[in-house]
Amino acid sequence: MADEEPPDPEETLREAVESSRSGAPAVGEVVRDRFSTDEVFQRIVAAADEEITAGNRELFFSGLAAGFAITITFLLYVSLTASTDGHPVLSALLYPLGFIYIIIGGYQLYTENTLPPVALTLERLVSVPALMRTWVVVLLGNFAGGTLGAAALAWGGIFSPSAAAAAVSIGQKGIETAPETLFVKAAFAGLIVAGVVWVEYAARDTISRIVVVYLAFLSVPLGNLFHVVVSYTEMVYLVFVTDLSVWTGVVGFVGPVLLGNTIGGVVLVTVVNYFQTTERRLESARFEGAKRQLSPSEWLFGGLSGRSYVPLVDTGDHLAAEADGPYRVIVPIANPRTETQLVELACLIASEREDAVVHPVHVVQVPEARGGYGFGQHERIIEESDELLEGVRTQIADHGLDAETSTIVSHRSFEEIFDVAERENADLVMIGWDDSRPWSTGRSARPLTELHSTPPCDFLALRDRDLDTSRVLVPTVDSADCALAAEVARALHTSVGSAVTLLHVVASPEERAAGEEFLERWATDHGLHDADLIVDDSGDVEDAIAREATDNSLVIAGAVERGLLSRLVADTLRLDVIDRIDCSVLLAEREESRSLRERLFGRQTDSREPVDR
Repeated sequence: MADEEPPDPEETLREAVESSRSGAPAVGEVVRDRFSTDEVFQRIVAAADEEITAGNRELFFSGLAAGFAITITFLLYVSLTASTDGHPVLSALLYPLGFIYIIIGGYQLYTENTLPPVALTLERLVSVPALMRTWVVVLLGNFAGGTLGAAALAWGGIFSPSAAAAAVSIGQKGIETAPETLFVKAAFAGLIVAGVVWVEYAARDTISRIVVVYLAFLSVPLGNLFHVVVSYTEMVYLVFVTDLSVWTGVVGFVGPVLLGNTIGGVVLVTVVNYFQTTERRLESARFEGAKRQLSPSEWLFGGLSGRSYVPLVDTGDHLAAEADGPYRVIVPIANPRTETQLVELACLIASEREDAVVHPVHVVQVPEARGGYGFGQHERIIEESDELLEGVRTQIADHGLDAETSTIVSHRSFEEIFDVAERENADLVMIGWDDSRPWSTGRSARPLTELHSTPPCDFLALRDRDLDTSRVLVPTVDSADCALAAEVARALHTSVGSAVTLLHVVASPEERAAGEEFLERWATDHGLHDADLIVDDSGDVEDAIAREATDNSLVIAGAVERGLLSRLVADTLRLDVIDRIDCSVLLAEREESRSLRERLFGRQTDSREPVDR
């Protein structure tokens, strides 16, 4: 004993730290065989993203298939009840089969939708009207399928006489139950169904899912509970074979069950499971937390107040964007391989700043009704996009600028660009403008209602025709938008030595002297005192621009008062002069505190002031 060495203090301390209070080791390696609560929640949200963005046709027919599958449950329950003389356990053994078909087959069942879409709604990623739309379409599909199934059972000769009598008896039992009792029993059934969804997403294999679904739905008949789609099918069967009226069946039977299932699923499971998860549950989807969520008015009123949905999939190097941080240029691109000129122009403009970041955003537009688009496919799209963006990052780094990149997978276009600009506190958005861009071809989704605020930053739109920045023409008036055009021209003059020409159009030769005085002062105020100055006294702005553009390679025009952004969104931007010239055109709109009405319809302007056409 005397020869034993004293314990190493460091080793003793380490062992104490590595032992939990319960005696279990605090460190070590284990193979975790279940998902954490946060992971289950994120899996549910990923699935809800697919459901909430599915089209009405897709939802309805998936719901119809689920409603018809419920007929299997009704058929087997009735048949076993008749053959076992109403044995309370044996008659229910095959009751869950229809639900197994639905859940494992991925059909849309209303009571399942009390969990996934509600999770998105609680996160304020989906508006209440969007949730209601999903619920109504799925429920109508379920009822349509149940009606078809009930008709087949009533008139198809499927039931034996004893089974037909058992079917009527089962249906009558529900009709004769008091509404308040129906509600309470249905609430428990709603809890079970929504709980099945939660546990199903926690399972790792199909066998586990089948066992969970079977045991859970077996408890519905054993507990004498009510499921709305089964109850509806029973009610319709009674309407077909007895003198029961639809009104009596809906109001006295199906209605209380529907309300109970909904409240049971939403309150007893969704809300409870939502609040047991941590604040990090959607960190990978939301990035910037509240900045990515719908506003309270959007959450309540959806598209009537702005956005109705925030896409779940949006990935990239999202650094915290401070209000006093670097000058940030967002560049939405549809094809990273072919839009290098747009990125190049953004780099030339940003290079004038001491501290600037150029942030290309690859917008991958998908159909609004995406159907089979799974989360795994989104991940593959993003991986491929990141590889394509590598060349863009190198291009930006060659200019000595910091580069960030993102990929957005969404059925929206302009709306996504606005969201990124707001989230990243962008100073400038530079967008390509031609018929090949997704924001030029995909405007069917609420273009004007989505334009719920002024542009979050300065906005440039490039019509690229073999971009050449050597000779720049800037038409001028006294406006904030033309001031932005002057800033861009000055940046190009500084970065690549562009020769700048300023053009001012007056109504008549008598106003030429005043025009020259204005243009000289305007050039000095905007740091372009070295520019060539041209005053045109023809009074025709478009003709003047077309004439001077023949000697220049790029025209930078301010949007003046009518608003560039609103017309790009609404696809009403028609500038005849652009079609008359051969060089590239860059249209500019300054961030301003205009009202929505002013941004969409323009301000009242002085008739003597030239405006863009």
